[in-house]
Amino acid sequence: MAGGTAMTAGRLGRLALADFRERARRPAYVLTLAAAVGLGYLAVPDPGTRWVIMQLGDYRGRYNSAYTGTATALAGALWLTLGGFYVVRGTITRDEATGVGRLLAATPLRGPGYLAAKFLSNVMVLGSMAGVLALTAPVMQLARGESDTIEPGRLLLPFALIALPLVAVTAAAALLFDATPPLRKGLGNVIWFFVWLAVALGGQGPGAPLGGIGVHGVVASMRADMTARHLDLSGQEFSLGLTYIDRPLRTFVWDGFTPSVDFLATRLALILAAAVAALLPALWFGRFDPARGGAPPQPRPDGTPAPVAAPTAPVFTGPPRTVVRPGGAFGRLLVGELRILLRGAPRWWWAVAAAITVAGLVVPLSAVPRIVLPAAWIWPVLIWSRLGTQRHEYGVESLLGGYPAPRRRTLAEWLSGLAVTALAALTPLVRFVAAADWAGVGAWAGGALFVPSLALALGTLSRSHRLFQAGYLPLWYATANGLPLLDFMGAVRTGGHPAGPPAPAVAALSALLLGAVFATGAARRGKG
Repeated sequence: MAGGTAMTAGRLGRLALADFRERARRPAYVLTLAAAVGLGYLAVPDPGTRWVIMQLGDYRGRYNSAYTGTATALAGALWLTLGGFYVVRGTITRDEATGVGRLLAATPLRGPGYLAAKFLSNVMVLGSMAGVLALTAPVMQLARGESDTIEPGRLLLPFALIALPLVAVTAAAALLFDATPPLRKGLGNVIWFFVWLAVALGGQGPGAPLGGIGVHGVVASMRADMTARHLDLSGQEFSLGLTYIDRPLRTFVWDGFTPSVDFLATRLALILAAAVAALLPALWFGRFDPARGGAPPQPRPDGTPAPVAAPTAPVFTGPPRTVVRPGGAFGRLLVGELRILLRGAPRWWWAVAAAITVAGLVVPLSAVPRIVLPAAWIWPVLIWSRLGTQRHEYGVESLLGGYPAPRRRTLAEWLSGLAVTALAALTPLVRFVAAADWAGVGAWAGGALFVPSLALALGTLSRSHRLFQAGYLPLWYATANGLPLLDFMGAVRTGGHPAGPPAPAVAALSALLLGAVFATGAARRGKG
């Protein structure tokens, strides 16, 4: 019995390791590790700058091992639970598309074992990113020059108690979403962003379930140290996140926190809850068994089982051998791209889009840029995310390779995205023009150019809809919450005028993104 258990554990470990190695060979994995290094740099800003990642009122800790490790672990926990979720998503869909799932269905490996292996693989991917952050922390401590004594225990403890439990939760959530049909596609990505937002904002208090993100113990320890040093704590609120401050913060020495038994228990409970969530889909996950996805094949009249036909892929023998006749086909091409982009949108989606349009006509003008425009430019997010990805995801790149004018096809695809963007926010434009708000019109035009350009660029580079969804949602949220620096649509107003980047700058960025799309397409055609 013990030998069988060990063999099962070893088989699961090998399956998880093989899946991790397959992911680690992809260029996207290298990019995520580079992003982790960049995050480690941002988590410990230069003392002379006005940027800070973690502060307690007018104070921050000196950059010793305890404070540097904690700041990096907390920043990494926030980033891994958002960006890391999109990195490890799609593993079940990938096995289904490549045929690996059919092979696994023929093995003795059962559904819970398969899910456990995928969960471990997700933890490995996200854990390696946390490991890169842990290696970056001592380098940044020495680079900032406030303390040259590296204390490994105080440096690594926050990663073990804060970052790794949240890594397990993120790995389990990604697998749960992948194995649940309604959440498997883009809707799940959007839902997770708002789940993450609720956890990030509500998981910092003392009453957060299972200790939240683990920040409460850190804050309590800092307050205790500051009180012992007779520092004024009146009105000093804790803040976690990259923030620009008006004046440099004062510093205090913080030697880290000693976790209580209750804190350790909540972190362990968080890991156990993640494991349960990862195995929960075994109740409905069919493990790629065709019999679980529909009616099984009926037996022959003689009682023998009916053969199961293997799936066949279309075979393309090359581009059609027809004479290319230049003509005015671009209009039909644009209409076709628009129909493909909007294909599958349900009636309720159109109903909500119509409601936003009507609201833009009846609400006060002051509410149009602040409420209606952000609503109009978040609703089509799943449609925009298809730009640049559908040819690859549906396996028709080889067929479209015979199109005689690929740049024209790319331009038509971008124009279809621009049409969706403009139609979604048509009534705000009408209101701006009627009020002679030409600055608002300019900001609207810059945003209308920027959104499809960003979607097409990220879709073309990654060949996946997840990158745009992961990047656009935080950008939209920052804009909708009044951050002028990232306001690409003119939602934030100062003195009645848009406070964000100038519309020509947004348009120029859109042109650069579109240029990157054409350059990427040319490079890929050159390799082909």
